[in-house]
Amino acid sequence: MRVKRIGVLLTQIGTPDAPTITAVRRYLRHFLSDQRVVDYHPWFWKPLLYSMILTFRPKRSAALYKEIWTEAGSPLRVHMVNQQQSLQKMLGDHYRVELGLAYSEPSIKQALSQFREEGIQDITVLPLFPQYSSSTTASIYDTVYFEARGGRGSRVKTLPRFIPTLRFIGAYYDHPLYIHALADHLRTHVSGLSYVPDQYIFTFHGVPQRYVETGDPYYEQCEVTAKLLASELGLGQQDWVMSFQSKFGPERWVTPATFDIINNLPAKEIKAPVIFAPGFAADCLETIHELGIEGREVFINAGGSVHTYAVIPCLNDSHPWITLLASLVRQEAMSNE
Repeated sequence: MRVKRIGVLLTQIGTPDAPTITAVRRYLRHFLSDQRVVDYHPWFWKPLLYSMILTFRPKRSAALYKEIWTEAGSPLRVHMVNQQQSLQKMLGDHYRVELGLAYSEPSIKQALSQFREEGIQDITVLPLFPQYSSSTTASIYDTVYFEARGGRGSRVKTLPRFIPTLRFIGAYYDHPLYIHALADHLRTHVSGLSYVPDQYIFTFHGVPQRYVETGDPYYEQCEVTAKLLASELGLGQQDWVMSFQSKFGPERWVTPATFDIINNLPAKEIKAPVIFAPGFAADCLETIHELGIEGREVFINAGGSVHTYAVIPCLNDSHPWITLLASLVRQEAMSNE
């Protein structure tokens, strides 16, 4: 009897294909055109996007990407390939793990096509976003549904005859294995420092305050993650703080801002901070450059020492993280047997 294979779609937002103005512009055009990401009315947003943002921002972003680019390519894509391979190895041949990025390649469309070619009809979608947000997780959901039914410009006569069974793994911000993975990862890296940290900063990607006020549970889930992680590490209330980074545009975003927190550390006699981004599944521009380079400059300019500022890498393909992902996939499969 032939054993039915289960497809696992490992999904993320994406990354430019190259650290060039053209590649970054192409990526940003796709990313910032999604109304899940920027929900302003197209009549207002599209002229601003094409006349201003896509004219000036790609040059600056491309320069930043060049500083962190590796011989193997974008750090995010490199880490995701490693995650895919590690998860495939842990799950075994009963599963088929594919990468699918929402705004770049390998795309979600390509992953679904690969599953179809292999005759895989049962697909588990695993967004690499522990905390749900309408601008990330929901965007992934939208794209998967869209591509599964045929994609842009589909007509009735060309719609696919068969749509696979799609199962979506929801937020896992408070999953015990996730909290364990974060804590174990932090302990390992902090133990290798030459000093004892006097402040932990748990920084998450920010969202507009308006999103939270209109029903997005992201802020609350970040808060739960931060509190559970602090408790797992045995930190006192004064030993850690939660903050938010990567603000974009003039709109009010959730606070406190990570750079504001870092800038105020020396004045508070906090000399040895540890910066960690629990919500990022893999190191990328926002962690390597924004926190590791720009954040360090903020700390030094405020009077801090270059020798006592540490940014802990993301979970990437660490064993506890892959163990969590495998557990989520298997649990989803068991619940549907």
